[in-house]
Amino acid sequence: MDCSNVGSDPSISICLSIDKCSKSLSYQSSWTGDLQRILCMQGGNGDGSYARNSEAPASAIALSKELLLDAINCMSLFRGEPSLRIADLGCGTGINTLSAIDFVVESIKKRYAGESIPAPEFEAFFSDLPLNDFNTLFRSLPHVCPRGIDEKQKQHSYYAAGVPGSFYERLFPRGKLHVAISLSALHWMSRIPEAVLDKSSPAWNQGRAWIDGARKEVVEAYAKQSEEDLKSFLRCRAEEMVPGGLLFILMAGRSDEHPENQLGDPYSRAKHPFTHAMDQAWNDLVKENLIDEETRDAFNIPAYMRSKEEIERAFNQCKAFDIKSLKFSRVMEHSKEKQEKWIRDPVSYGKTKANLVHATLRPIIDAHLRSSHLSQEIFKRFEKRVAEDMKMLNKTCYYGIIVVSAIRK
Repeated sequence: MDCSNVGSDPSISICLSIDKCSKSLSYQSSWTGDLQRILCMQGGNGDGSYARNSEAPASAIALSKELLLDAINCMSLFRGEPSLRIADLGCGTGINTLSAIDFVVESIKKRYAGESIPAPEFEAFFSDLPLNDFNTLFRSLPHVCPRGIDEKQKQHSYYAAGVPGSFYERLFPRGKLHVAISLSALHWMSRIPEAVLDKSSPAWNQGRAWIDGARKEVVEAYAKQSEEDLKSFLRCRAEEMVPGGLLFILMAGRSDEHPENQLGDPYSRAKHPFTHAMDQAWNDLVKENLIDEETRDAFNIPAYMRSKEEIERAFNQCKAFDIKSLKFSRVMEHSKEKQEKWIRDPVSYGKTKANLVHATLRPIIDAHLRSSHLSQEIFKRFEKRVAEDMKMLNKTCYYGIIVVSAIRK
């Protein structure tokens, strides 16, 4: 019986129990080795889309706008250039994406106006992995107007283009970019470390979907991959950016040098969507014989929260950028008003958190389980676990962020 497209077949548990999915590791290895063609935020505008579940990134971006403005005001203006080229790397989709580029363009225009220099035209490149929902993104552009609208009413603040590909590889010709930004994306890794997927390895991440609180060998494997990824990112941007160009990065991060503690305080660690409730949801599927333990253990979330020290070390080894600012901050999971509302309505809170997980992890969970039906079962179990944990509902979760601005030497 074919287990790859079970849909809502009531015999699903029987199907998955045959040979306990003996081929699970082979197909899990295949998707983890091809993460660039799978990893993306959930597209569209539905309840489970990234566009409707990016409050935390929006808060982080809002918090960093002052730092971004400071960085723009510190960079040298490019005189005599017919156009300035700006890239948003790991752009995703939704209002966060467009507001960030709008902010950069308008802030640079003000600098040119303040110095009585004619402003150049602007080109904005929206870049993300191939499965990103570019269609929804481009339909949201302010100058994409319906038929019948006078052409003069279309305000081209910039000319937009999409660039599919991984920011851990070259995306642009040499010396192309004047400004490169990456907001809430660089904590996603290029791949799952092979040692973590090897059942015979000390780094086999048994019983966990992520690395917070995991064994030393697991965390070290992630840290090594993260280090290689950041070096690749900086090496590529060094080739693509013009001297004097601005590189501005906002990424999820941590406050200290202990990578096994990715999230900081105990309540943030327990309440984060990648940790306790996520592991419980996977365990529920094992107990119900919907999946086996190897399928659970082979799923790993490809994210790593770097410290300021790790980031600074990578920049120093790259030697192509001059760091102007490097800061760590914490962002509340949601407002106090929302927390009070959800304490009164925990079912609504469970659904909200499940939508967040759906928006960020649905594509890789689908690829891992090869069944949209089973993926939905994960989200249902996750939603139930979150809604029932009243103790955690009363606690506050914080997300750590690191913001770095640097100038190409």
